[in-house]
Amino acid sequence: MWNKTRATKLLRVKYPIIQGPFGGGFSSVQLVSTVSNLGGMGSFGLNAYTPEEILEVDNEIKQSTNKTYALNLWVPLKDDPADNYEKKDFEALRKLFKPYFDKMQIPLPEIPNPKTQDFEMQVESILKTKPPVASFIYGIPSKEIIAELKKRGITSMATATTLEEAVMIEEAKIDLVISSGSEAGGHRASFIKSAEESLTCTLLLIHQVTDTINLPVIAAGGISNGKDIADVLKQGAAAVQIGTAFLATNESNASAIHKSKLLSNKSIKTDLTKVYTGRLARAISNDLSQDFQSLGNENIAPYPIQSAFMSSLRSASIEQNKLDYVGFWSGQPSTVLRHKSAKKLLNSLIHEASKIYENKSW
Repeated sequence: MWNKTRATKLLRVKYPIIQGPFGGGFSSVQLVSTVSNLGGMGSFGLNAYTPEEILEVDNEIKQSTNKTYALNLWVPLKDDPADNYEKKDFEALRKLFKPYFDKMQIPLPEIPNPKTQDFEMQVESILKTKPPVASFIYGIPSKEIIAELKKRGITSMATATTLEEAVMIEEAKIDLVISSGSEAGGHRASFIKSAEESLTCTLLLIHQVTDTINLPVIAAGGISNGKDIADVLKQGAAAVQIGTAFLATNESNASAIHKSKLLSNKSIKTDLTKVYTGRLARAISNDLSQDFQSLGNENIAPYPIQSAFMSSLRSASIEQNKLDYVGFWSGQPSTVLRHKSAKKLLNSLIHEASKIYENKSW
Protein backbone atom coordinates (compact mmCIF):
# COMPACT_ATOMS: atom_id res chain seq x y z
CA MET A 1 0.00 0.00 0.00
CA TRP A 2 1.51 3.32 -1.11
CA ASN A 3 0.05 5.15 1.86
CA LYS A 4 1.70 2.96 4.51
CA THR A 5 5.08 4.50 5.23
CA ARG A 6 7.45 5.14 8.11
CA ALA A 7 5.94 8.62 8.40
CA THR A 8 2.32 7.47 8.58
CA LYS A 9 3.26 4.98 11.28
CA LEU A 10 5.19 7.52 13.33
CA LEU A 11 2.58 10.28 12.89
CA ARG A 12 -0.37 7.89 13.29
CA VAL A 13 -2.13 9.08 10.12
CA LYS A 14 -3.82 7.18 7.28
CA TYR A 15 -2.22 9.06 4.40
CA PRO A 16 1.31 10.52 4.04
CA ILE A 17 -0.07 13.96 3.20
CA ILE A 18 0.64 16.94 5.46
CA GLN A 19 -0.90 20.38 5.09
CA GLY A 20 1.92 22.89 5.45
CA PRO A 21 1.71 25.40 8.31
CA PHE A 22 1.05 29.03 7.40
CA GLY A 23 2.26 32.00 9.41
CA GLY A 24 0.88 35.51 9.05
CA GLY A 25 -2.61 34.55 10.22
CA PHE A 26 -3.21 32.30 7.19
CA SER A 27 -3.66 29.12 9.23
CA SER A 28 -7.12 28.14 10.43
CA VAL A 29 -8.57 25.60 12.81
CA GLN A 30 -11.07 24.61 10.14
CA LEU A 31 -8.35 23.75 7.63
CA VAL A 32 -6.26 21.84 10.17
CA SER A 33 -9.21 19.77 11.40
CA THR A 34 -10.54 19.11 7.89
CA VAL A 35 -7.22 17.64 6.72
CA SER A 36 -6.65 15.67 9.91
CA ASN A 37 -10.19 14.26 10.05
CA LEU A 38 -9.82 12.99 6.48
CA GLY A 39 -6.67 11.04 7.31
CA GLY A 40 -3.91 13.51 6.49
CA MET A 41 -2.22 15.81 9.00
CA GLY A 42 -3.17 19.46 9.39
CA SER A 43 -0.66 22.03 10.66
CA PHE A 44 -1.06 25.46 12.28
CA GLY A 45 1.64 28.17 12.09
CA LEU A 46 2.06 29.98 15.41
CA ASN A 47 5.10 32.21 14.92
CA ALA A 48 3.28 35.46 15.82
CA TYR A 49 1.03 33.98 18.53
CA THR A 50 1.39 34.72 22.23
CA PRO A 51 1.73 31.80 24.66
CA GLU A 52 -1.88 32.36 25.74
CA GLU A 53 -3.11 32.39 22.15
CA ILE A 54 -1.27 29.11 21.49
CA LEU A 55 -3.23 27.47 24.30
CA GLU A 56 -6.49 28.83 22.87
CA VAL A 57 -5.73 27.65 19.32
CA ASP A 58 -4.73 24.20 20.51
CA ASN A 59 -7.93 23.91 22.54
CA GLU A 60 -10.00 24.85 19.47
CA ILE A 61 -8.20 22.26 17.34
CA LYS A 62 -8.73 19.56 19.98
CA GLN A 63 -12.45 20.36 19.95
CA SER A 64 -12.53 19.95 16.15
CA THR A 65 -10.48 16.77 15.73
CA ASN A 66 -9.18 13.83 17.73
CA LYS A 67 -6.69 13.02 14.98
CA THR A 68 -3.03 13.91 14.60
CA TYR A 69 -2.13 17.57 13.92
CA ALA A 70 0.98 19.73 14.23
CA LEU A 71 1.73 23.09 15.82
CA ASN A 72 4.58 25.01 14.18
CA LEU A 73 7.06 27.54 15.60
CA TRP A 74 10.01 29.56 14.27
CA VAL A 75 13.32 28.98 16.05
CA PRO A 76 15.10 32.30 16.75
CA LEU A 77 18.19 33.03 14.65
CA LYS A 78 21.47 32.77 16.55
CA ASP A 79 22.89 35.97 15.02
CA ASP A 80 19.80 38.00 14.25
CA PRO A 81 20.69 40.97 11.99
CA ALA A 82 17.75 42.91 13.46
CA ASP A 83 19.73 43.21 16.72
CA ASN A 84 22.33 45.43 15.03
CA TYR A 85 20.03 47.54 12.85
CA GLU A 86 20.85 51.25 13.15
CA LYS A 87 19.14 54.54 12.34
CA LYS A 88 21.44 55.20 9.38
CA ASP A 89 20.36 51.87 7.90
CA PHE A 90 16.74 52.92 8.25
CA GLU A 91 17.36 56.23 6.47
CA ALA A 92 18.78 54.29 3.53
CA LEU A 93 15.66 52.12 3.56
CA ARG A 94 13.36 55.16 3.52
CA LYS A 95 15.27 56.64 0.60
CA LEU A 96 15.04 53.38 -1.34
CA PHE A 97 11.28 53.03 -0.89
CA LYS A 98 10.24 56.70 -1.09
CA PRO A 99 9.11 56.45 -4.76
CA TYR A 100 6.71 53.63 -3.87
CA PHE A 101 5.18 55.45 -0.90
CA ASP A 102 4.93 58.63 -2.98
CA LYS A 103 3.13 56.77 -5.74
CA MET A 104 0.55 55.54 -3.22
CA GLN A 105 0.39 59.06 -1.73
CA ILE A 106 1.13 57.91 1.81
CA PRO A 107 3.85 59.12 4.21
CA LEU A 108 7.02 57.19 4.87
CA PRO A 109 6.88 55.42 8.25
CA GLU A 110 9.13 56.21 11.19
CA ILE A 111 11.48 53.48 12.34
CA PRO A 112 9.35 50.64 13.68
CA ASN A 113 10.06 48.69 16.85
CA PRO A 114 8.16 45.48 16.13
CA LYS A 115 7.87 42.85 18.83
CA THR A 116 8.55 39.20 18.28
CA GLN A 117 7.21 36.52 20.57
CA ASP A 118 9.37 34.88 23.24
CA PHE A 119 10.22 31.47 21.77
CA GLU A 120 10.89 29.85 25.14
CA MET A 121 7.48 30.95 26.41
CA GLN A 122 5.82 29.72 23.22
CA VAL A 123 7.50 26.34 23.73
CA GLU A 124 6.19 26.26 27.31
CA SER A 125 2.67 26.47 25.90
CA ILE A 126 3.44 23.66 23.44
CA LEU A 127 4.73 21.48 26.28
CA LYS A 128 1.70 22.32 28.41
CA THR A 129 -0.94 21.57 25.79
CA LYS A 130 0.85 18.49 24.36
CA PRO A 131 -0.18 18.49 20.69
CA PRO A 132 0.49 15.22 18.84
CA VAL A 133 3.26 16.89 16.77
CA ALA A 134 5.45 20.00 17.10
CA SER A 135 7.24 21.24 13.99
CA PHE A 136 9.98 23.86 13.68
CA ILE A 137 11.54 26.02 10.98
CA TYR A 138 14.62 28.27 10.90
CA GLY A 139 16.61 25.93 13.07
CA ILE A 140 16.59 23.22 15.69
CA PRO A 141 15.30 23.69 19.23
CA SER A 142 17.72 23.05 22.08
CA LYS A 143 18.45 19.52 23.27
CA GLU A 144 16.58 20.38 26.48
CA ILE A 145 13.44 21.27 24.52
CA ILE A 146 13.74 18.14 22.37
CA ALA A 147 14.07 16.02 25.53
CA GLU A 148 10.95 17.63 27.03
CA LEU A 149 9.00 16.99 23.84
CA LYS A 150 9.98 13.30 23.93
CA LYS A 151 9.11 13.07 27.62
CA ARG A 152 5.56 14.22 26.82
CA GLY A 153 5.14 11.97 23.79
CA ILE A 154 5.15 14.88 21.32
CA THR A 155 6.53 13.85 17.93
CA SER A 156 8.99 16.41 16.53
CA MET A 157 9.70 17.61 12.99
CA ALA A 158 12.17 20.20 11.72
CA THR A 159 12.73 21.74 8.30
CA ALA A 160 15.89 21.43 6.22
CA THR A 161 16.66 23.32 3.02
CA THR A 162 20.02 21.59 2.51
CA LEU A 163 21.58 18.19 3.14
CA GLU A 164 23.79 19.71 5.86
CA GLU A 165 20.74 20.98 7.73
CA ALA A 166 19.05 17.57 7.46
CA VAL A 167 22.13 15.89 8.95
CA MET A 168 22.09 18.33 11.87
CA ILE A 169 18.39 17.63 12.44
CA GLU A 170 19.04 13.89 12.59
CA GLU A 171 21.96 14.39 14.98
CA ALA A 172 19.69 16.45 17.26
CA LYS A 173 17.35 13.43 17.56
CA ILE A 174 14.36 15.10 15.94
CA ASP A 175 11.86 12.44 14.78
CA LEU A 176 11.23 13.50 11.16
CA VAL A 177 12.84 15.92 8.73
CA ILE A 178 10.95 18.11 6.25
CA SER A 179 13.10 18.61 3.15
CA SER A 180 11.97 21.93 1.69
CA GLY A 181 12.96 22.35 -1.94
CA SER A 182 13.42 25.71 -3.61
CA GLU A 183 9.96 25.52 -5.24
CA ALA A 184 8.27 25.87 -1.83
CA GLY A 185 6.21 28.99 -1.11
CA GLY A 186 6.64 31.49 1.68
CA HIS A 187 9.82 31.88 3.70
CA ARG A 188 12.97 29.90 2.97
CA ALA A 189 13.78 28.43 6.37
CA SER A 190 17.56 28.06 5.98
CA PHE A 191 19.67 28.14 9.14
CA ILE A 192 23.25 27.12 8.31
CA LYS A 193 24.07 29.15 5.21
CA SER A 194 22.10 32.05 3.77
CA ALA A 195 18.79 31.30 2.08
CA GLU A 196 20.28 32.41 -1.25
CA GLU A 197 22.99 29.74 -0.87
CA SER A 198 20.49 27.06 0.12
CA LEU A 199 18.34 26.64 -2.97
CA THR A 200 18.07 23.02 -4.12
CA CYS A 201 15.09 21.73 -6.10
CA THR A 202 12.77 19.35 -4.28
CA LEU A 203 13.56 16.13 -6.14
CA LEU A 204 17.33 16.61 -5.90
CA LEU A 205 17.13 17.53 -2.21
CA ILE A 206 15.00 14.44 -1.46
CA HIS A 207 17.51 12.27 -3.31
CA GLN A 208 20.43 13.76 -1.33
CA VAL A 209 18.72 13.53 2.04
CA THR A 210 17.22 10.05 1.73
CA ASP A 211 20.59 8.71 0.57
CA THR A 212 22.35 10.15 3.62
CA ILE A 213 20.16 10.07 6.72
CA ASN A 214 17.92 7.44 8.31
CA LEU A 215 15.04 9.63 9.50
CA PRO A 216 11.70 9.54 7.68
CA VAL A 217 11.85 12.36 5.14
CA ILE A 218 8.90 14.60 4.24
CA ALA A 219 9.12 16.20 0.79
CA ALA A 220 7.99 19.82 0.41
CA GLY A 221 8.06 22.27 -2.48
CA GLY A 222 6.05 22.41 -5.71
CA ILE A 223 3.93 19.34 -4.88
CA SER A 224 0.35 19.82 -6.06
CA ASN A 225 -1.04 16.53 -7.40
CA GLY A 226 -0.97 12.76 -7.00
CA LYS A 227 1.78 12.29 -9.57
CA ASP A 228 4.04 14.60 -7.58
CA ILE A 229 3.33 12.51 -4.48
CA ALA A 230 4.20 9.28 -6.32
CA ASP A 231 7.39 10.85 -7.69
CA VAL A 232 8.79 11.86 -4.30
CA LEU A 233 7.72 8.63 -2.59
CA LYS A 234 9.56 6.75 -5.34
CA GLN A 235 12.63 8.89 -4.52
CA GLY A 236 12.47 7.63 -0.94
CA ALA A 237 10.35 10.26 0.81
CA ALA A 238 7.99 8.91 3.49
CA ALA A 239 5.41 11.71 3.14
CA VAL A 240 4.71 15.03 1.45
CA GLN A 241 3.96 18.46 2.82
CA ILE A 242 1.71 20.62 0.62
CA GLY A 243 1.25 24.33 1.27
CA THR A 244 0.09 26.44 -1.67
CA ALA A 245 -2.69 24.11 -2.86
CA PHE A 246 -4.21 24.11 0.65
CA LEU A 247 -3.68 27.86 1.02
CA ALA A 248 -5.97 28.33 -2.01
CA THR A 249 -8.89 26.47 -0.41
CA ASN A 250 -11.94 28.01 1.23
CA GLU A 251 -10.84 26.70 4.62
CA SER A 252 -7.60 28.71 4.80
CA ASN A 253 -7.44 32.23 6.20
CA ALA A 254 -5.87 33.71 3.06
CA SER A 255 -7.80 36.65 1.60
CA ALA A 256 -10.24 36.18 -1.26
CA ILE A 257 -7.87 38.17 -3.51
CA HIS A 258 -4.96 35.92 -2.58
CA LYS A 259 -6.97 32.76 -3.27
CA SER A 260 -8.18 34.08 -6.63
CA LYS A 261 -4.56 34.66 -7.69
CA LEU A 262 -3.58 31.14 -6.62
CA LEU A 263 -6.54 29.67 -8.52
CA SER A 264 -5.68 31.45 -11.76
CA ASN A 265 -6.29 29.37 -14.90
CA LYS A 266 -2.71 30.13 -15.92
CA SER A 267 0.45 28.76 -14.33
CA ILE A 268 1.66 30.89 -11.44
CA LYS A 269 4.86 32.91 -11.89
CA THR A 270 6.74 33.47 -8.64
CA ASP A 271 9.82 35.30 -7.38
CA LEU A 272 12.13 34.73 -4.44
CA THR A 273 12.42 38.08 -2.69
CA LYS A 274 13.22 39.76 0.62
CA VAL A 275 11.22 42.88 -0.20
CA TYR A 276 8.13 42.05 1.84
CA THR A 277 9.56 40.85 5.15
CA GLY A 278 13.35 41.07 5.08
CA ARG A 279 13.76 37.30 4.77
CA LEU A 280 13.90 35.44 1.47
CA ALA A 281 10.45 34.14 0.53
CA ARG A 282 8.63 32.94 -2.56
CA ALA A 283 5.62 34.99 -3.65
CA ILE A 284 3.59 35.64 -6.79
CA SER A 285 5.62 37.84 -9.13
CA ASN A 286 4.55 41.50 -9.40
CA ASP A 287 6.04 44.92 -10.16
CA LEU A 288 7.62 45.30 -6.71
CA SER A 289 9.26 41.89 -6.57
CA GLN A 290 10.46 42.30 -10.16
CA ASP A 291 11.98 45.70 -9.34
CA PHE A 292 14.03 44.12 -6.60
CA GLN A 293 15.18 41.27 -8.79
CA SER A 294 17.30 43.93 -10.50
CA LEU A 295 17.89 46.25 -7.53
CA GLY A 296 18.91 43.40 -5.23
CA ASN A 297 18.54 43.20 -1.45
CA GLU A 298 20.97 45.93 -0.47
CA ASN A 299 19.43 48.32 2.09
CA ILE A 300 16.41 46.08 2.73
CA ALA A 301 15.89 45.84 6.47
CA PRO A 302 16.00 42.52 8.31
CA TYR A 303 12.88 40.75 9.57
CA PRO A 304 10.68 41.87 11.32
CA ILE A 305 11.66 45.52 10.70
CA GLN A 306 11.10 45.29 6.94
CA SER A 307 7.70 43.68 7.41
CA ALA A 308 6.57 46.39 9.83
CA PHE A 309 7.95 49.13 7.55
CA MET A 310 5.99 47.75 4.59
CA SER A 311 2.69 47.35 6.44
CA SER A 312 1.26 50.79 5.56
CA LEU A 313 2.26 50.41 1.89
CA ARG A 314 0.60 46.99 1.85
CA SER A 315 -2.59 48.32 3.44
CA ALA A 316 -2.79 51.31 1.07
CA SER A 317 -2.25 49.06 -1.95
CA ILE A 318 -5.14 46.83 -0.92
CA GLU A 319 -7.42 49.78 -0.14
CA GLN A 320 -6.65 51.41 -3.49
CA ASN A 321 -6.84 48.07 -5.34
CA LYS A 322 -3.29 48.52 -6.66
CA LEU A 323 -1.98 45.08 -5.80
CA ASP A 324 1.49 45.26 -7.29
CA TYR A 325 2.93 46.24 -3.91
CA VAL A 326 1.33 43.35 -2.00
CA GLY A 327 3.09 40.07 -1.34
CA PHE A 328 0.92 37.04 -2.10
CA TRP A 329 2.77 33.94 -0.90
CA SER A 330 2.90 31.04 -3.31
CA GLY A 331 5.08 28.11 -4.14
CA GLN A 332 5.81 27.03 -7.69
CA PRO A 333 3.16 24.31 -8.11
CA SER A 334 3.65 21.72 -10.82
CA THR A 335 0.09 22.15 -12.11
CA VAL A 336 -2.63 24.79 -12.28
CA LEU A 337 -4.51 24.74 -8.97
CA ARG A 338 -8.25 24.09 -9.21
CA HIS A 339 -9.64 22.91 -5.88
CA LYS A 340 -11.48 25.40 -3.65
CA SER A 341 -12.44 22.74 -1.11
CA ALA A 342 -9.82 21.21 1.18
CA LYS A 343 -11.82 17.97 1.25
CA LYS A 344 -11.95 17.77 -2.56
CA LEU A 345 -8.24 18.62 -2.79
CA LEU A 346 -7.21 15.90 -0.34
CA ASN A 347 -9.51 13.32 -1.91
CA SER A 348 -8.11 14.20 -5.34
CA LEU A 349 -4.52 13.79 -4.13
CA ILE A 350 -5.35 10.40 -2.62
CA HIS A 351 -7.24 9.23 -5.72
CA GLU A 352 -4.52 10.33 -8.14
CA ALA A 353 -1.69 8.78 -6.13
CA SER A 354 -3.64 5.53 -5.63
CA LYS A 355 -4.40 5.28 -9.35
CA ILE A 356 -0.73 5.73 -10.27
CA TYR A 357 0.33 2.99 -7.88
CA GLU A 358 -2.44 0.64 -9.02
CA ASN A 359 -1.37 1.10 -12.64
CA LYS A 360 2.32 1.08 -11.70
CA SER A 361 2.73 3.95 -14.16
CA TRP A 362 5.81 5.42 -12.49
